[in-house]
Amino acid sequence: MPNYNNVPLMFRSQLPGRCQIQRLVPGANVQDAENWADEWVEELEEKDYQFRDNVETREYQFTWRFITNSGQDEGVIRPVIGAKGFPYFPGSSMKGAFWRSCPKDKRALYCGYEKDGESHAGILRFHGGYPDKEWMFEELVDVVHPQEDWQVKNGGNHSAFIQISLYKPKFTFGITSKKPLSDGAWNEIWQIWEGAIAQGLGTRVSAGYGQVKLTNRHELNSLLTVNLKGKGLASQLINKKGEFRANMFKAALRGHTLRLLGGVTDANTAEAITKQLWGGFAGRNGAVVGELGIVFDAIDLELDDFTYTPARRPFDMPIYQLNHGKLDILSMKNISTARQNNLKKFLKKLLQFSLFIGGFGKSWRRIDHRLFYPDYLENGRKPMIGCHWEFIKPSTGLFITVNELEDLTKFLNSVHSNMKGWVTYNKKQLNPQGANWRETFKKGNVQVWGRIAENKLDSEAIDFFHGQYQRDKTIKQSTLTGRMGRIGRIIHRMYPRRIKREDNKILVTKQYVELLTIFPDDSQKTREFIQYLRSNVSDFKQLW
Repeated sequence: MPNYNNVPLMFRSQLPGRCQIQRLVPGANVQDAENWADEWVEELEEKDYQFRDNVETREYQFTWRFITNSGQDEGVIRPVIGAKGFPYFPGSSMKGAFWRSCPKDKRALYCGYEKDGESHAGILRFHGGYPDKEWMFEELVDVVHPQEDWQVKNGGNHSAFIQISLYKPKFTFGITSKKPLSDGAWNEIWQIWEGAIAQGLGTRVSAGYGQVKLTNRHELNSLLTVNLKGKGLASQLINKKGEFRANMFKAALRGHTLRLLGGVTDANTAEAITKQLWGGFAGRNGAVVGELGIVFDAIDLELDDFTYTPARRPFDMPIYQLNHGKLDILSMKNISTARQNNLKKFLKKLLQFSLFIGGFGKSWRRIDHRLFYPDYLENGRKPMIGCHWEFIKPSTGLFITVNELEDLTKFLNSVHSNMKGWVTYNKKQLNPQGANWRETFKKGNVQVWGRIAENKLDSEAIDFFHGQYQRDKTIKQSTLTGRMGRIGRIIHRMYPRRIKREDNKILVTKQYVELLTIFPDDSQKTREFIQYLRSNVSDFKQLW
């Protein structure tokens, strides 16, 4: 009887007991995907790939992860792998991307054409792209964790799945020509290629995968560019290693799109418009390619660990400090100038709302306790919680100026009106009943409360989450605040306060607007807490 355990995992069927890369087994010391990746890298460590001398090449650095779907294993997303075992971007895919970016009057020359049923080759040969060896020393096991139904709607499955992708690889792409070309012609060819890769390579490009660092950012076809800084808890890979994951921006923007559209139209229409914008699955009709995608460049990023030392077992929690990042929201399709202009207005409100309500990534519903509640974290006896995000120059004009708390009421009304306008612009019907989701942003389903905090240590609500807001009354671990495995119904934010003076100059203050966004349930604790907010004892005022 042959010993099948000696067969490398890469060559086994995706069956229970044989090999299941995509399946995340809770509590397992080592996942199949980790062993799969280790075996692969071990075979390649002493090998290298080089293009022939006559091949013209250019190197490009990916901003985050790069992934292609080989289609070789059922239900598994893993790279295309060449005959010698190296991951690569196929020449055929390279030619297709080049052709789409190539001016129509040059396509026949460079890529070939068909006439009278016969194929005529172009002068260029595309040899694909190969990464340098650094990819082998980075974490290959990637995690996909869909959470939309869980975060926005009324629950649902939010299981994590594994895929294999390359982390920040540097790829060399190769092209040859059948006839000699001048330096000017080669420069034109590489400019066309850079226009092709500006839209991303591989799969899941709209979520930030497969994006390349380019000197000329105008090649990105960006509808909106936003400069940000942020700090908070980083995501964890299955080996507990921290990673700053660019796909969190699309997840947040898509979730907020659903929340806001669900407040002005029915659930089906809100989902249809969201899919039109951001893509998604449409049941039997397959995938919908969205109009929008994101590219994030973490220009100045530091990763570290926060050591949590409970009595039983100390452990590290990965954290990030992003001092400067640049988020581009891209147009992924050829759309009219008029629609582009309308999308820009829509996206500006969406970004402002996103940083108004909370932050991005893990623990985005809570404020960064290191910044606003340092006593809680003293001596590492409590776990790290929360995040804090701000616009930075040259994007500080996106801050909402708050001379009076009522300015935020005006802002939320303008967001609500903007969503109505977007629905009608897309020739869909408004519905004041909205969607019946937990976090639909409509009147009657959400309350926004605010107060002015004098400085970063003047948070009143932070104590609500960790103690009593009145004698013998608390919302800690209630349906309102949530707990492990259950999404709460309250979002806490410390929003930096900026004031517009009479001469229209912006004054930056040390104050914050402390915000509570609540999606009330009918529990007694929630009713009592809202009664407290409405009382004279509380400093909070209802803004929406």
